[in-house]
Amino acid sequence: MEALLYICHGSRIPKASEEAKAFIEKCMEKLYATFPLQEACFLELAEPSIEEAFSRCVEKGATKISALPILLLTAGHAKSDIPEELIKMKQKYPQVTIQYGRPIGVHPQMIDIVSERIQDTGVAVTEDSSILLVGRGASDPEVQRDFSELARLLSTKMQTQVETCYLAACEPSFEEGLIRAQQSSKKRIFVVPYLLFTGILMKTMEKKIKEINKDNSKEFILCNYLGYHQILEEVIVTRMLEVTDNDLHFSKEILDVTHHA
Repeated sequence: MEALLYICHGSRIPKASEEAKAFIEKCMEKLYATFPLQEACFLELAEPSIEEAFSRCVEKGATKISALPILLLTAGHAKSDIPEELIKMKQKYPQVTIQYGRPIGVHPQMIDIVSERIQDTGVAVTEDSSILLVGRGASDPEVQRDFSELARLLSTKMQTQVETCYLAACEPSFEEGLIRAQQSSKKRIFVVPYLLFTGILMKTMEKKIKEINKDNSKEFILCNYLGYHQILEEVIVTRMLEVTDNDLHFSKEILDVTHHA
């Protein structure tokens, strides 16, 4: 029997974990007819853990487990942290076949969610507007490359200037991004958090935008985080079906857990 395992990041904010669980339940419903055995878990900061959910699948009769990282980009969590946990599970349950999928990555439909979050502000994007796309950040060059590609796609869709910055681990920082926006000729800046869920980083951004709007001739508009959008359900279901397809040849960055184990 094949089981599906959805691996979310996890957060100290209870609301974020609750949103993740509710979202995964919707994804599960779409695949239940074919895959009745499905579990959700978290890499860190929330429960159940990967080990707990994986063991639950085995106890229910799973002989093959297809695991999918519910992450926006392919960084350390997707390349190292989650595979390491799955390798431990392979060592604990050597009889179980493990297939590991890929994060969302550069997906055109994600741009539709971003543009909708901008439209949700009720403020028009004009010639005097620009967009500051804010990522979580990672030292992995692949993340920065993919994020730049997302910005390019967004610029094409919105027909306006899009700059990028990061909340941690790489440059330019969020603060540097705001300074550059202040120095630009644009009067209105839409600040878009490319984050799946609310949390400490989102609260930090809210505070900073309030401060900068007090003493500035420009208008900084903080958009909502991406959230678990209906479009995202479609993307996740597609990614999960990819990993369950034995004939699919993943690109080099996709880790073969069974091989490493």
